[in-house]
Amino acid sequence: MREIACDESGYEGEKLIGSTTRLFAHASVRIADPAGVLTELRARIRSPATQYKANHLLRAKHHETLAWFLGPSGPMRGNGHVFLLDKPAFVRSVAASVLGLDLADTDLAAANDALRLRRGDPLPPTAASPSFPSAAGLPSFPGAAAFREWLCEDPIGRSVLDPLVPALVAAVRQWGPVAVAHDRQTQLPPRRIDLLRERCGGDLLGFRFLDAESHPQIQLADMLAGTVRHIAETGEPRWSELIAPYLLK
Repeated sequence: MREIACDESGYEGEKLIGSTTRLFAHASVRIADPAGVLTELRARIRSPATQYKANHLLRAKHHETLAWFLGPSGPMRGNGHVFLLDKPAFVRSVAASVLGLDLADTDLAAANDALRLRRGDPLPPTAASPSFPSAAGLPSFPGAAAFREWLCEDPIGRSVLDPLVPALVAAVRQWGPVAVAHDRQTQLPPRRIDLLRERCGGDLLGFRFLDAESHPQIQLADMLAGTVRHIAETGEPRWSELIAPYLLK
């Protein structure tokens, strides 16, 4: 069975507005000798860290190694893909499709809250309750109360904002049929993995969790996601050309 290794960067669950990064990146890789790639990275970077991260490659003194890592003759070219998501644009798109709203930038944070359930949020007694939006401390967006009642019936399976779901669907479609090995992630409980299987139409052949420190391929997925996200956010032309072949369309 073919298996890809996956990890993400810039992930804060369904908090997409006001988070620490503008972009979310999810990498999927399949490399024949991931331990050998890490050995080469250690020889080039010479850091005593037990787990290598994107910030090792992004330091100015290691830009030559970054160019090798991402470049056409490097280990990742053709062996990795990255799903890149602009968080504000995603919230705007979901609000348009779910609530029929064309949001201004000033409404994005409130819409983000209206489209997700957080621990401690009050639940709507009925979809038609006019008092629900204010009781929940949310703006009275048209349709928000009905949407949240629908969401309350299955918060895990009906989530519309968690970027891990479209990212994993895109990865499986790119590589599939394939199994997934993912860095340990509490936001992927069994119910959400069942949802992924449904959306992947039989192409998701298996799913397991591995820790990055013990599994080189997960570390490489983490480094690829982190470097691509950082380069995309900073927009440096030299590096932008290098990440273009990795981006899922």
